[in-house]
This record gives sequence, C-alpha cells and structure tokens, in this order.
Amino acid sequence: MRKVGLIGGMSWVSTGMYYKWINKAVTARAGSMTSAPLLIESLNFKELYGLTKEDEWDRAADILAGSAKRLKRAGAKAIAIAANSMHRVYDQVAEAVDVPVLHIADAVGSKMKAEGVTDAALIGTRNVMTESFYRKKLVSHGIDLLPPDMTHVERVNSIIYDELMQGKATRDSERFFRTMITNLEKDGAKAIVLACTELDMVIDVDANVLPIFDSARIHSRAVVDWMMGDDEA
Repeated sequence: MRKVGLIGGMSWVSTGMYYKWINKAVTARAGSMTSAPLLIESLNFKELYGLTKEDEWDRAADILAGSAKRLKRAGAKAIAIAANSMHRVYDQVAEAVDVPVLHIADAVGSKMKAEGVTDAALIGTRNVMTESFYRKKLVSHGIDLLPPDMTHVERVNSIIYDELMQGKATRDSERFFRTMITNLEKDGAKAIVLACTELDMVIDVDANVLPIFDSARIHSRAVVDWMMGDDEA
C-alpha cells in the first residue's frame, strides 16, 4: 500500500472520522489487523477559521501548502485535505508538491456520475454553498446543482461552526436538516451532497428521503483506492 498524507485538524472531529473510515475500508479490503499507512498533520483550526478576505485565504493557502510539503518530505506519495471548505485553496496546495492531491469534489462527482445522478443540492459551509470553486468541480462531472437557498445559508453555517466542529449534535439541528432536505426534494433535488465533513453527525446518510452523498466518506474511500493502487488498474 502507498502512503498518504492527510492534512487534518479542520476540524479535529472530521479528522477522526477520516481516520476511522479509511482504516475500516483498508481492513475490509486487505484483511483483519491491516492498518492504513497514513501520515497526519493536524493543523490549528483557530488559524484557519472564519476566513472572508482574500489575504486571509492567501495565508490559509500558505499554511496548507506548507503542510503538504512537510507530509511529502515525510514520505507521503499523495495528499488529501480533510475538509471541504479548504479546497478553495486546492490549486495552491497542488502546485506546492509534486505528488497527487486527491480532490474531494472530484471523488464525489465521480461517484455521483457512476450512479447516474444528475440533479442535486449542495449543503455545506457558506463558502462551499455560495462560491464557485466546489460547485464547478461537480458540474464538470455532469451534475446539475440547485442554486443555494440563501434563506438557510447562515443557519447551516452557524450549525457547522458553532456546533458540529465542536463535537456537538443537537435534536434541533437534526430537525432543521430533515425539513431542509424535504424542501429541497420539493424544489427538484434528486440527491443531496453533504459538502461538510461533519454533517453526518446530524443527517442520517442511510435513511433519508433522498440519496445522500457524504463527501467525507466518499473522499476517504478515494484515499483508500489510491493507497491500494486501484487508480493504476
């Protein structure tokens, strides 16, 4: 198996999820007692929180690019950013290292295309829902996305940052997302993309009114596929 470097800490909650899902997939495919060859650098999210200005994003790009370089020097043969929002600086990170950087939205788009999904709604942080960097990747895989529901963007963003990224999951938030997804179905969505790595804490991936594509789980599987050489098949 090839070693992967994981840029984590954004948040520590989702990084723990990645570690669990990657290792469960490796064990299922390679046998009992097999562990994933991972290098993890957990960044201080306080330095990367609530970014709005371009100079702040430039600083974030430098921080993540530096992390990718350190992971590469430590032996990583590919890099994964364990966060959706931070893929806003994906290009800068990919340019900083001469190993593959596995894009989360490419993994999601590929899976949706393989399953024949063409119409979907995106749920994530404010920048993921409203900016183009993530949406364009999914569209490039043939996915038509509903425009963001601006009446819900701030509430979703608040739940993610004030609750989920601190390890909290409330019944109120579960009810909010159930209602939101029901309304998105009425608006024409045929599937939901969970474009925030913590959202499965309050959204049942396996029992919902629409098919749910959980970016963190899909990205984790893509990491395992690369780790085990499936991209060379």
